[in-house]
Amino acid sequence: MNTQEMKLHLWFDNQAEEAAEFYTSIFKRGRILQISYYNKEGQDIHGQPEGKIMTVDFTLNDMHFTALNGGPEFKFNEAISILVHCDTQEEIDHYWEKLTAEGSAGPCGWLTDKFGISWQIAPKALSKLLSESAQDKAERVTAAFMKMKKIDIQKLKEA
Repeated sequence: MNTQEMKLHLWFDNQAEEAAEFYTSIFKRGRILQISYYNKEGQDIHGQPEGKIMTVDFTLNDMHFTALNGGPEFKFNEAISILVHCDTQEEIDHYWEKLTAEGSAGPCGWLTDKFGISWQIAPKALSKLLSESAQDKAERVTAAFMKMKKIDIQKLKEA
């Protein structure tokens, strides 16, 4: 059976290229793959000027994205977020610092970047810590986790 390719499609007003450049500068394995442009076909439907960037295809750590300059009709919200699993506190600190720049910090490792996209920056070990067979340990980790904005791996381990 063939493997079906899936991409996360992100609808921007007109910041698709800026966003793709921003994200690919943050992730070591981030790169822009392809840019497409609006042409005169369909202009009565899309209303975009000929030659304007339509889509930017890019990858972040092997995850594929398409950023679309689709206009102001739709806005991002926290109903969907991109989870970044990190091995170390240094990785958490890096992504947190870069993605909250001009954005905002939320609870439990969630943040909203300057484009309005919601991310969760969390250690890979978090799900294991939350599912500890010792119920009191999982409860202590949950209590610690719920009080944090940026996740602190050491404090989770100490809980």
